[in-house]
Amino acid sequence: MSDWIVEHAAYIRLGAFVGIFSTMALLEIARERRELETSKSSRWATNVGIIVTDSLLLRLVFPMGAIGVGYAANDLGWGLFNVVSAPYWLAVVASFVLLDFVVWLQHVVFHAVPALWKLHMMHHADLDFDVTTGTRFHPLEMVISMGIKAAAILLLGAPVLGILLFEVLLNGTSMFNHANLDIPEPVDRGLRLVVVTPDMHRVHHSAEPKETNTNFGFNLPWWDYLFGTYRDQPEEGHQGMTIGLKQLRDPEKNTYLHLLMLPFVDPAGDYDISRRDVESPSEQAERESKGDERDELSGAKHEA
Repeated sequence: MSDWIVEHAAYIRLGAFVGIFSTMALLEIARERRELETSKSSRWATNVGIIVTDSLLLRLVFPMGAIGVGYAANDLGWGLFNVVSAPYWLAVVASFVLLDFVVWLQHVVFHAVPALWKLHMMHHADLDFDVTTGTRFHPLEMVISMGIKAAAILLLGAPVLGILLFEVLLNGTSMFNHANLDIPEPVDRGLRLVVVTPDMHRVHHSAEPKETNTNFGFNLPWWDYLFGTYRDQPEEGHQGMTIGLKQLRDPEKNTYLHLLMLPFVDPAGDYDISRRDVESPSEQAERESKGDERDELSGAKHEA
């Protein structure tokens, strides 16, 4: 089976990408969640251009790909599941879950380390939020990400089937949870138990730092629940929230060439991950208002 997967993996991944991308794009037309603020045609041309660049660079730097790394690890007997005896199905499932945790943790680190955040800004600088946002990452971030993923695969000795499932589903769920898709609230609530939904991940693309630094999951939502980085809804609601970054509001900076240079020419903004617990202006005003009310009540009681 491993030989067959390695031989056909590229076609499986491409077919899954085209199928899921097309489905999400059509659903966005049928059930649009938010009205787009910028030109869809120019955004799509830019974002698709980034996708092509990423794919070509990864093919050049990592010609084996993640599945090739896994095949080599299994052939050499490297990694946990090549040392510890475990049922094949368990190794596949465990590899999938553990690789997802690695990607979640990597995402947190890209928000925590200033140099990495500068690369990750490309993803957050999109002024709108739709299926193309889910595949828009700086080429250097993609190279670093693939290096981390390859290291994790070598350490795990992950079965190639588990790697293929992870690669296909991670790519697919990234397009799903970035889709500008209106899902009924009860359905969204149920889906959030097992997968990151568009409404859940859209909070992460808020221009407010305390919201940007939440909901880091791409695939499984459990890590945000477990580590306290989950936020249910944006403060201004999904229709009122601002997408993107506060310091990058000019659509002219969302062109292909500028995005490639963005980490080196634009400011990082006030998006330190520690600001996840900082009050927003409206929350501060509400707290102060309640404090004034308590003071007034206390004063009235004292006078009485």
